[in-house]
This record gives sequence, structure tokens and C-alpha cells, in this order.
Amino acid sequence: MHTRDVEGDPMAGISLGCDYNFEQWPPEVWAEDVALMRTAGIDLVAVNIFGWASIEPRPGEYDFSTLDTIIALLHDNGIRINLGTGTSSPPPWLTTRHPEILPVAADGTTRSPGGRQAWCPSSPVFREHALALVEQVARRYGDHPAIALWHVSNELGCHNALCYDEASAEAFRAWLVRRYGSIDALNQAWGTSFWSQRYAGFAEVQPPRLALSLRNPGQLVDFQRFSSDALLEHYRAEAAVLRRHSSAPVTTNFMVTAHIRALDYWSWAPEMDVVANDHYLDHRLGDPDAELSFAADLTRGLAGGRPWMLMEQSTGAVNWQPYNLAKVPGQMLRNSLTHVARGADSVCFFQWRASAQGAEKFHSALVPHAGTDTAGWREVLELSATLDALAEVAGTTVRAEVAVLFSWQSWWATDTEARPSQDVRYLDQVHAAYRAVRRLGVTADVVAPGTDLSRYRLVIVPCLHMVSDEDAAAINTYVADGGHAVVTFYSGIVDLADRVRLGGYPGAFREMLGVVAEEFFPLLPGHQVTLTGGATATLWTEHLRATTAEIVDRYADGPLPGVPAVTRNSHGQGTSWYVATALDDDGLRDLLRAAVRGAGVRATGPESDGSVEVVRRAGGDRSYVFVINHGRQDIEHPVTGRDLVTGEAVPGLLKVGAGAVRVVREESVMTDCTEPRSARVRGGRDGEGQEGMTREAESA
Repeated sequence: MHTRDVEGDPMAGISLGCDYNFEQWPPEVWAEDVALMRTAGIDLVAVNIFGWASIEPRPGEYDFSTLDTIIALLHDNGIRINLGTGTSSPPPWLTTRHPEILPVAADGTTRSPGGRQAWCPSSPVFREHALALVEQVARRYGDHPAIALWHVSNELGCHNALCYDEASAEAFRAWLVRRYGSIDALNQAWGTSFWSQRYAGFAEVQPPRLALSLRNPGQLVDFQRFSSDALLEHYRAEAAVLRRHSSAPVTTNFMVTAHIRALDYWSWAPEMDVVANDHYLDHRLGDPDAELSFAADLTRGLAGGRPWMLMEQSTGAVNWQPYNLAKVPGQMLRNSLTHVARGADSVCFFQWRASAQGAEKFHSALVPHAGTDTAGWREVLELSATLDALAEVAGTTVRAEVAVLFSWQSWWATDTEARPSQDVRYLDQVHAAYRAVRRLGVTADVVAPGTDLSRYRLVIVPCLHMVSDEDAAAINTYVADGGHAVVTFYSGIVDLADRVRLGGYPGAFREMLGVVAEEFFPLLPGHQVTLTGGATATLWTEHLRATTAEIVDRYADGPLPGVPAVTRNSHGQGTSWYVATALDDDGLRDLLRAAVRGAGVRATGPESDGSVEVVRRAGGDRSYVFVINHGRQDIEHPVTGRDLVTGEAVPGLLKVGAGAVRVVREESVMTDCTEPRSARVRGGRDGEGQEGMTREAESA
């Protein structure tokens, strides 16, 4: 895993780790557990994640005897420790003495203790008590040789990110003063002339609690920003205490996943010594394997392209979905190595031993309820041996020629109240674009708007509804300088104040795309349109006219027959595509195939239905190819080198069994695909790569 400003990595190779909630078990189990950890090759164990009530059973009374014992036991057995600060959930005595720390929901009701994260991020009382605990933990263990990593709180904001109590109201007002400086500037930003909302002073501003009607959209997005910043401020406060007493790296576990959107991790990532993520397969999604790959690529983007840490995943079922499905044989290994292929240098699990009690008693674990004479335990041993065989991969990085832009702030602004269609959801459109690229066998980086794009041959901008003027200009300049971009509908519409860019849609990208849309025409649920090229589309159409763009496809039916649906434009030295509707999966894949080939992007793997992934990691004089077969049939992939797990030579064609993963050290290092775009041969606009899309010869 990557560390910042730390001499050397805490772990050599690719580490295997887990959470250990030893508090749930009697002392006679601890020695057995640590012996099994050694058998399983566990390198890193997280402890004291939920330890507050144990180490401070009463206010100001600290008892570290049990934690001392566990740390000594792990250390004596050569296992490094990811030490939690213990602040993730307050003990009952704290919420009993200070009920004012409890979070308040948008409807104004206070949420009771009894679950976890029963605290308000803006509560000064909670902060005071939490930092006092961190001070004690850091003083006691700051120099302990077993501490490889500090773990601040746990999954910050998973449940309590948005709090609407009076402490939050006061902190929100202070945040707004810092952001805007004057009440006139706030009124301008929020457009408070609408509905007589104009404020005479900051003291009048409240959090956007539930109202009888639609709420102010500028206020809603600013409250999301404030809430993310409030939790980041808490992380910084805990981290500052730790760094006063210890030189070990500090982090917390992100939740880059489909069902969590509360925190803008682009602003968090620079504060982390190690970028770490928790990820669980979400079977409520249509393609959970694709979402896993997307989340891994996005986590790599947060790490700046460097190796990162998978802090939590499950061996099998979780406990919090409506239907908690177990993983089929081989799936846990396949999921784990997908994360490794996409940049993880540490693979950890929640948790070590499956709980016998509590809300997570049916959550899977490395040691299941049935014990070690199980298929699950044997898969854990197989994973451990595999990670040991892949040790030399650690420190290498993933190579990608395509970037997908992703923005939490655009997610907040898109999935809000009062929008053209409640069925248009930001993450759905991002996932659709990513899924299409993945089906083409192309590896993509997922990066923030404003990232230097010059190293990429193609940039995909899906549904980037909210974008700053500066970030939009960077995309426009990228294309003008010779880049290739695909922009999908509802992009560039509003600025960071959620103010519509006037003059026609798609706002910030009109000139680059060579189009103007006069009006949105969303589609009703269950309705679809057909394009003249044969593709179908749902959700969205718009009254589009081309100004300088050429028309690639039109609507054949629906509310706008004959109106352009897909266009392509020359802008400076580059090429930009616009997709004014939600194409079906095959239609979007075909369009992106044309864009990929036109940009000269080199695929790392074959086209598939998503069942095959091929990803390359490289560094120095070595490169590695991961071939992941999610399908039910054996496949073959051309590569020459040595299988890292079996040690066998691969003479040019690699056979990968159904549901299997193979990793090959290539015989010759592949050319670095990240050189500046100016050093490459650009793909032509009218040459290869246009099959699968109709293109009208007429000029717009």
C-alpha cells in the first residue's frame, strides 16, 4: 500500500489483513485465533475500531489491559497492527450524559443510540471527548513497534453525515461565512430572490430541513459540501493528535461504493497517508462485478494512480442488503484479485471471526460460524498463498489511456429535487459509460474534473451536470489541443452555485461540441426511442441542433423524430462526441468503440459481455497481466511470460478456466502507454473505428 511521507511501506509484498473484534470473544479464544492467523498468513490486523466502551468504561477512567494483551499477542506472532482510535461510536455513558451529541435527521427528530455512529459531526462535546480518547490511545501506543497504521474512527459519514441539529446549524453558518464572506454573496449564490428567500444576515440561515415544498437547490448542495467538510475536519483533528505522538501513517476507510454519496473524497484524499477503501458487492445492482471494478479504479484515482489499500471486503454474504447472497466458490478470490489488478497492494476483510451476537452476526468472515473445516476457510488459505506468489507485483501501477470523469458534487446536484426527470440518476450514467468501456476490453482511470488530462487519448464525461468554469475550460482545452472526448447528456448545465448557464444546453461544452439544445424532452418510465442506426434509448431526449458538428445519428421516432441524437465535432486539433440520450448498453458500447478506435486507444483485453477483464500493472523493467474470467466457459488470451502462481511458462497463449484468475509476468515490458498525447500518433476522425455507428455525410 502506498504511504505518504513515510520511509518505506508498512508491509512488504501484497498484505493480507482483517478486522479483529476480540472484545466479542473470551480470552481463551484469542491464542487460538492468533495461531490461525499465522496459518492463514495474516499480515495486518485492525483492532480497537469499536473499542471506546471497553477502554473508557466510565468518563475519564481508562483500562488498556485487554488491548495491551491483544497487541502484545499479535506483535509476538509477527503480525502488524492497524490501530483504531476507537471513536467511531460513543459509549452509552456519553450519550446518556450528553444527549445533545445525538444526530438529528432532516425531519427534525433526534436519532437514538443503540446502533452505531450516534453522534453529530459538528458537536463540540463529542469532539472534546473523542480527542481526549485519541490522546490516551496515541500516548500509549504511539511508539509501539507493532503499529503499522493508524485507523481514524471508521467509515466516517456512513450513517451520520447529514445532521440538522442546532450545533450543525451554527457550524453551517460559520462555514457559509468563510465561503461567501458576505450575506449578499450568499444571496447571489443561492438565488434567494426566488420565493422571497432573501436573507438579511447569516443568523437567519438554517440547515435545509424538510419543508412543505421543494427546497433551495443551492442551499442543498452547499449543505452537502459543508457536511463533507465537517467530517473531514473531524478526521484532521484526530489525525493531528496521532501525528504528535507517532510517525506511523494515518488513514481512515473510505466508502467508494454505489450506495454511499455523502462525502467528496476528492477533497479527502490529499489528507490520507494511505488511501484505503471498503467495498462490498452490491447485489441490488444489475452488474456488481462491473461496479467492483469501477470502485477499484475510482479508489486508484483518489490515490493519484499509486497503489492503495482495500481495508474491508467480505468473504461471502453481508448482513445489510435485503437479500444477502453468499459468494460462489472462487468468487472471493476473483473479487480480491480484481482489486489487486486495479491497484490494491493490501487486501483486508471484515472480519476475522464471524460474530455470534449483534447486528452483524450473519456477516461472513475469514473464520465462519462452521469453523475451519469448511470450503470458505480453504479459500482463505488459497488466497493467502496466491497473494504471496504475487508479492513482486506490489508497487507497480495500472496503465490506462482512457479517463472517466467523476464528481461527487455533480452527483449531489444531479440527484436532487426539482429536476427534469427523477429517473436520471448520476451514478447510473457513470456506470453505464464505464461498463461500456469495460466491455470493450479497455482499462480506464476514474479521475476528478480538473485533473491534468494530457496523458489520456480519450476522456469520457458522463452526465457531468455541475462543473466549474475552470474545470470545463480544462476539458475544452484538452480537446482543442488534440484530445478526444465523449460527453453525454445533462452535462455542463450548471456552475458550482447550481446556476444554469444560459444560451442553450449543454452549457459549458456548447462550443467544444458544436451543438445547442433548446429544450429537454425526458421520456416517461417504460418508454423508449429508436435511432436511425438501430440503437434504442430511454430516459432522455432533447431538442438538439448542430452548429458545427456533424450528425452521427438521429431519432427515428419518439417526441423528436429526425432530430440529432449523436454528433461528432472537430474542435481545434481534437474531436468531441455528444450523446443526447441514454443509449442502450449495446448502442453505447458501439459508439464508444468508434471513439476508442478514433482516438487510437489500445485495449488491454478482448471485447466481451463483461465476463472477461484484462488489466496490466507495470513498473520499472517489469509488467504483469491479470486475466480475470467471471464467465462459465474457459477462455484463452494471448500473452507470453511466466505464471506467477504456478511458475509455469506461458508460451504465447494463456488458458484461463471458468471463474479463474491468472497473473502473468510478461516476457517483454509493454511500452508505457502514459506518454503525453503530443508524443503519440492521433487517431483520425474519419478513418477506422466507425463501424457500429451510422454517420450522416451531411454537414450540420
